[in-house]
Amino acid sequence: MMAKTTVLKVPDMTCGHCELSVQEALDELDGVESAKANHAAGEVEVAYDEGKVGTEQFREAIEEVGYTLRT
Repeated sequence: MMAKTTVLKVPDMTCGHCELSVQEALDELDGVESAKANHAAGEVEVAYDEGKVGTEQFREAIEEVGYTLRT
């Protein structure tokens, strides 16, 4: 099955460390194939299996490391 890709808005990332924190939190979720954050754009591109994971899990993981998912 092809992975679905979405772009999440995470405007409170301000540096490379922020990017890593968010990427690692998302990469730990079952069903996430990849997460690539860009703090300058305030976005994270996520490739995932929508049968296993979705927006609510993304929100919980991002908030757990101290950032905010905007929808």
